[in-house]
This record gives sequence, structure tokens and C-alpha cells, in this order.
Amino acid sequence: MELQVLNAPSMTSKWGIYELSISGPAEGNPFTEHAVKAEFCGKSEKITVDGFYDGEGIYRVRFMPSFEGDYSYTVTADFGEPVRGGFFVEPPAEDNHGPVRVHNTWHFVYEDGTPYFSIGTTCYAWVFQEEEIRRQTIAQLKDSAFNKIRFCLFPKHYIHNLKDPVSFPYVGTPIDRSHITEENFLSGSWEYDYDNQFEYDRFNPAHFRLLDEMIGELEKLGIEADLIVMHPYDCWGFSTMTKEQDDLYWNYVVARYAAFHNIWWSLANEWDLMKEKTVADWERYAQILVEKDPYRHLRGIHNCLHVYDHTRPWITHCSMQRTDVYKTTEMVEEYRIRYGKPVVMDEVCYEGNIEEGWGNITGEEMVRRFWEGVCRGGYVGHGETYVHPEDILWWAHGGTLYGTSNERLKFLAKIAATFPADGLKPVKLAWDAPCAIPESERMPAEGGQAPSFILTYLGHSRPSFRKWLLPDGASYRIEIVDTWNMTITDAGVYRGFSHIELPAKQYIALIARRV
Repeated sequence: MELQVLNAPSMTSKWGIYELSISGPAEGNPFTEHAVKAEFCGKSEKITVDGFYDGEGIYRVRFMPSFEGDYSYTVTADFGEPVRGGFFVEPPAEDNHGPVRVHNTWHFVYEDGTPYFSIGTTCYAWVFQEEEIRRQTIAQLKDSAFNKIRFCLFPKHYIHNLKDPVSFPYVGTPIDRSHITEENFLSGSWEYDYDNQFEYDRFNPAHFRLLDEMIGELEKLGIEADLIVMHPYDCWGFSTMTKEQDDLYWNYVVARYAAFHNIWWSLANEWDLMKEKTVADWERYAQILVEKDPYRHLRGIHNCLHVYDHTRPWITHCSMQRTDVYKTTEMVEEYRIRYGKPVVMDEVCYEGNIEEGWGNITGEEMVRRFWEGVCRGGYVGHGETYVHPEDILWWAHGGTLYGTSNERLKFLAKIAATFPADGLKPVKLAWDAPCAIPESERMPAEGGQAPSFILTYLGHSRPSFRKWLLPDGASYRIEIVDTWNMTITDAGVYRGFSHIELPAKQYIALIARRV
């Protein structure tokens, strides 16, 4: 008997999601007992993808076309004869520039060639909060500079986040943990009990549908969803599943989410704290991604104290956390040289006032770290952890931002839109401040011409003037950027050895644009 297709749209758009719904068996365990695949053929590509079970006897297959024109498909499953069909792919929807790719070794670009300048944030468990908090998060993201957000697929259990989520990824009932307080959590006076009665081979589709919805909301805002697939902050046993259970989870996640154009894969948050997993495990998960994600979404793995070997070929970019109490974005240049890949400092501490050292830097310091990282040829991520009467912290729950960095990062994004499209690279133009020029240009001393653009960031320094020997052979219009007070002052045109009056304030950047 031929497979019964319940929904087969006649068209979609380039880099959109084409989804087929198939009726199939609901008895037994459809997640392990049945399989659905589909082959999609267009004039310029042929791609085979796995389907997934979405509950109530419905199986789905999702596909992201990378070209326009006519496509055909063939769906196969172990519970019916193949079914064939076709559809037409229109031009991409407005503001859909396709997946983000690595560009110019250390930078990013959308598939259609539009530059992508990453300004990310972290909200680990925002998807699994009550609807009101989720909606507040979406509204706040709309009023921000953030074009990437890191969050977990599994719930998170940690200080300031000890309540159960609104849903769980597996069928079952969690043990009551209402007795766990911040005090006994921090003192270690309780033990994890993984006897949750969860079935680790039977997913809860409602949990993943909620993720579908929220990733779709991010897509509308033009925000990349940096999916953290695994993490150690767990009291339900998700971090200690068997190899077979892990692989089932990874295959399900890839089948369900790879067709979203705004996906990045983060194999883990703080992989080195997951003591039950070996490097061989992480390499196996990566192999599943490489084999099963035909769209080649960006892939990274995030560290705590021990940096993963980012020279591994499956890693597309460096997703980094500081490993030094004092150095954060100051490490960007070293990582660029060591790994030869884009450096994203996803975690450089959080603006806030909680007790932990990773969560109580000032807004000024957060903004400084952003500009420092940019001037060193990398990208930086934001986070916020302000004490809240109901313990709703942006870093875990989303909601509302209370800090002072958000507006300054919007200012940075506005200026970054005028940066050279090929990205910035660090150069040694001053001993006391980081400097950058376009990635594809060279200084005259290296056989190049006077660069078209120079960025210098003075950070904590507050000089009242700056003597600047500008590159020979060109005149430059100098802009004095107060990155904190969000002002840009045109200082005029200079050539050669120049004396530039400055406001004697911290957090000043100088931008020189060749006339």
C-alpha cells in the first residue's frame, strides 16, 4: 500500500522549509521501530534527509531547498510503498539571506553574500519558561542588536534555575525536587537521583514543537539559533544517557532542525564538564552531524576550562569561553593564529550583580570586551545576570534586559554595518591599543597600499590627544567614537604625522577612513 501523505505543499521559497506530513503507525515505539526518508531532486541538487516521528501517528520530513525552480521528491518508509511528488521553489522570502557560512577564513557571510557580523547573546533555558516569559524574550530580542542567541535543547538545572521547565524532552514523570534550594545545591548536601521514570528512547513531541515554534520566531527576527545540543547542568539523567540513547537523540534533533536556515550547531555548553563523555563520543556526535546535515550548518563546541581541539576539520568556528580570570577578548588574536577559523567569544562573563565572578561585570566592561574583540578580528557574545526578586535572569530565562550594555551594542551594530564587508584583522600599529584593518588588505610595510579603513580602540585609556602616524600616501577622515556615550565626532581629514584632540574619556575608538 502506498504511503499516505497528508500534507504536500505545491511550492515553497528558497531557503525556506518544505515539509511533508505522512500518516503512519502509532503503536509500539515509532521513534525506534520505524524510519522515514525522502530524496529531493532539483536541477542543481539532490539531497536525502531523514524524517522523524511527531506523535499521534504523524511522521514528518523537512527539507531546505538551496535553489529555485522545480523539485521532485520520493518518500520511502518501512510501513508502505514509496510515494512521489513535486513542488516549485520561488525566490527567497524578504530578509532570508540563507544559512550563515564561513567567509575569508575568520569571518562570516550569509549564503547570498550579505555580510554577517555576529552580536550574540545567551539565554540557556528561555524556551522552557512560561509563555509570558517567552513572549517577553521575543519582544526584548526585537529591541536589541542580537542576531544570534545560544540556548539549550535540554532543560537546565543550576543556581538561579532550579525550577522544573514547562516541558521535558522525553516521555515520563520527573521526581519532585522542590526540596532543592540554592543553599543545599551550592553546599553539595544533596545527590542527583536519575530515577525519573523517563523513557530515554521515547521523545515528547510537544517539547520539540515548542522549540520549533521559538526557532521560527527567531527566524522572523533574523536571529540565528545557536542550538546547544548537550550540557552538564542536569538532574534528570539526560547528560548520562547510553551511547545508543545519545545517538537516537542526535539523529532525531538533526532530522527535526537541520532544515531551518537559521541554525548553528553547538555540540555542547562546557563539554569538558561532562565527565561521562569521552572525546571519542564528541567525535561520534560530530560525525552524525556531518553525515546527516546536508546543509552544512555551522558547527562548534563550547568549553569551560579546557578548550577542545578546534583544528578538527568538522569544527567550522571557535566557540570560546575565557579560561583566564583576567583575559577574555584579549585572546582573540592568539586563537585566530592557532586555529585559523572565526573566533566567537561566546562567553566573556555576564553583565550583572550576582555572587558568582562570571556574572557581575559592569555594562562598561561588557561593551569594552565587545570592542576589544572586534578590534582583534573576532566576535563577542553578551549575557546578563542581574539579581531579580523572582530569580528571572536573562542568562537562563530570558525575559527583560535591565543592564546598560544593550543600547551600546545596538550602537556598535550600527557602526559595524559600515565596516569593510570582508571583515577586520588585527595589525600592530600601536603598542598600547589594538588596531584593525580590512582582512584582505596589507600595510605598506608588507607590500600593500595605505589601508582603506583603520580601527583603533583605546579601551580603559583616556588620553586628551593622540599623535598618529598615518600610513604614507593617503589622507584619512578621522571619526572619534565614544562607544559608551554613543556619539561620533568628525575630527576632520588628516595626513601623515597627525595630532588629534581627544575627550580624555575611557572607551574611545578612532576610525580612519581613507579619503
